[in-house]
Amino acid sequence: MGSDILNIGKSALNAAQIGISVTGNNISNASSAGYNRQVISQSAAASQNVGFGYLGKGTQVTSIERVYSALLAKQVNVSQARSSELSTYSSQISSINNMLADSSAGLSPALQDFFDSVQDLTNNPGSASSRQAMLSSSEALASRFQSLSSRLTEMENSVNSQLRSSTSLVNSYAQQIASLNDSINNAMGATGKTPNDLMDQRDLLVSKMSSQIKTTIVQSGNSYNVFVGNGLPLVVDKESYSLSVVNSPTDSTRLEVAYSGKGGTPIILGENSVTGGTLGGLVQFRNHSLDTTKNQLGQIAISLTETFNAQQKLGLDLNGNAGVNYFNTISPTIKSNGNNTGNAVLTGSFTDASAVTTSDYTLTYNGGTNYSVKRLSDGTTTNYTSMPITIDGVSISVSSGTMSSGDNFLIQPTADAARQISVSITGTDQIAAASPLIAAKSSSNTGSGAISNLTVNSAYMGSPFSSALTLTYNSGTGTLNGFPATEAVTVKTSSGTTTTYAAGAAVPYTAGATYTVAGASFTMGGTPNNGDSFTLTPSTGSSSGNNTNALLLAKLQTASTVSGNKSYEAAFAQIVSAVGNKTSELQVTGAAEATLLEQAQAEMESNSGVNLDEEAANLLRYQQSYQAAAKVMQIASQMFDTLINIR
Repeated sequence: MGSDILNIGKSALNAAQIGISVTGNNISNASSAGYNRQVISQSAAASQNVGFGYLGKGTQVTSIERVYSALLAKQVNVSQARSSELSTYSSQISSINNMLADSSAGLSPALQDFFDSVQDLTNNPGSASSRQAMLSSSEALASRFQSLSSRLTEMENSVNSQLRSSTSLVNSYAQQIASLNDSINNAMGATGKTPNDLMDQRDLLVSKMSSQIKTTIVQSGNSYNVFVGNGLPLVVDKESYSLSVVNSPTDSTRLEVAYSGKGGTPIILGENSVTGGTLGGLVQFRNHSLDTTKNQLGQIAISLTETFNAQQKLGLDLNGNAGVNYFNTISPTIKSNGNNTGNAVLTGSFTDASAVTTSDYTLTYNGGTNYSVKRLSDGTTTNYTSMPITIDGVSISVSSGTMSSGDNFLIQPTADAARQISVSITGTDQIAAASPLIAAKSSSNTGSGAISNLTVNSAYMGSPFSSALTLTYNSGTGTLNGFPATEAVTVKTSSGTTTTYAAGAAVPYTAGATYTVAGASFTMGGTPNNGDSFTLTPSTGSSSGNNTNALLLAKLQTASTVSGNKSYEAAFAQIVSAVGNKTSELQVTGAAEATLLEQAQAEMESNSGVNLDEEAANLLRYQQSYQAAAKVMQIASQMFDTLINIR
C-alpha cells in the first residue's frame, strides 16, 4: 500500500513538475514572436481492481499542447496581407503626391512663369530682355518636365528593386515552410507527439509571407500547402517552388512577377494574381498610379509641344522669317515584343495633340493585310487593313523590315514624352512674335466697319500673299469685293452657318461673320459705308513692333488643348487632384485595415498569447500541487518506515 501511495505521489509530483516547466517556458517566451501558449493535458492513470472496487493509481500527463486557433490565424493573415498592401501603396504614392504638390518643384509654377514671360513679350515684342526671359523660362519649363520624369523613373527603379527583395523573401519563407513540413512530419512520425515549437515557427513564417503576398493555406495531414495567385502552389508538403522577377516580353525595361515551377519556364503573373502584401501594393502602385502619372504628365508635354510649335510656325521671327519649331518634336515610344519573329521597326508621330490619350496600345499583325490595335485602358480593339495606322492622334508606320504573323508591338505615346521635351530654338531672334499678315481699315472709311481676329494657318504659310489684299464694301450689292479671283472664300456666320463661295463669286458682307481665304481668316464687324476698304498686308523685314502671333501664343495658356477639353494648367491640376485624392483614400482605408489587423492580432493574442498574470497563478497552483504531492510521498515513506519498525 505504501508503495502504491508513493507511486501516486510520484505521479502527482511529476505532473506538477511538468506543469511548472511548461508554465516557465510560457513566461520565458512571452515576448517571442509567433509563440503560442502551451498547456499540459492531464488525465487519471488507469485504476486497479482491488476487489471492493477500482483504486486510482495517480495521474499522467498525456500531452503538451499549444493553444492555437486556425480560424483566428487565418483572419490575421488575411488582414495582414491587405494591411501590408495598402501601407505599401500609400507610402509609394505619397512620394508622388509630395513631388507634384511642391510649390517650388511642381509643374504649375514653371508653366506660370513661362506664360508670364510670353505675356510680357506681347507688350514688348522687340525687346531683347523680354525675348531672353521667354527663352530662359521655356528652358526652365522643359527642365522641370525632365526633372519630374526623372523622379518618376527613379520611383519605377525603386519599385523594381523592391519587387526583387520581396520575391526573394517569399521564396525564402517558402523554402523554410517546406523544410518545417518535413521536420514536423518526421517528429510526429517518430513520437506521435506535436512538435509545438516547430509548428509555431511554421505559422510565423506563414504570417511573414502574408505580409509580402496574399496566400491560401491548405492543411494536408501535418503539412501546410501554400498557394498564391489563382491557385499556384508555392509549397506542397516538403517541396517548394518560387517566384521570380523577369523582364516583360512587351517591355524589356519593365519587371514582372513570375511563377517558376520545378525546372519550368517562368510564367508571368497578371495583376490579378499578385495581390496582397508588399508585392500587391507595389504592383497596384505601379500599374494604377505611377504609370498613370507618367502618361498624364507626358500628355501635357505633347500638347504643349505640338500646339506651341504649330502656332510658332504661323508667325514671323525678328528677322521676318517664318517661325520654326520652338520645342523639339516628341515621338511616341514603340517597343517590339521580345518574342517577335519578324524584323519590322515601327516609328510614330503625333497628328492631333488634342486627341492623344494617356493609354498605351498594342499593335498586332495578324497576317496578310490584317492589323489590330488594342487600347489598353479600356480594351477597345480596332482593326485595320493597311499601314500606316492612325489612332487617337497617333500615326504608326513601318520604317524598316517586315512583320511576321503574330508579331506585336507596345505603343506608348505619352510614357516617355516628359523626358523628351526640350527647347529647339537657339536664339531669341527665332521667337515668332509677329503675324505674317497685318489687318487694317482705311483711314478714309466713314462707316463703323471693322476687321479683327486675323489668323493664318499652315496653308497660308506655304503660299503667302505676295502683295496687300484690299477688300472694298459695295453697299449696292451688299458685298465685299477684292478677294483673289483664284481662291474660294468660306464665310461662317456668328450663328454657326458656313457657306463656301467659289473663286470669283460675289461674297456678301455679314456683320460678325468670319471669312477664310487662302489660309487667312478674319472677322468683319460693324456697318461699313459704301467704298469703305480694309487691307491685309504681308509683313516684311523686321517685325519688332508686331505682337499678333505672340498674343496667340499667350492665349494657349488657357486654351482647351489637352484631350478632354483641358488647358495645360487644368490637366496638371487634375493629376495633382487625382493623386492627392488617392493618397487620402489609401491613408483612410489603410488606417482602417491596420485597426482591423490590430483587433485580429489582439483576439489571437487573447486566445494564444501568454498572459503573465495567468501564468503566475498557474505557477502558484502547480507549486501547491508539487508541495501536496511531496507531502503524499512523505506520508507514504513514513507509513513504510512504520511497517519496517514493527517488531
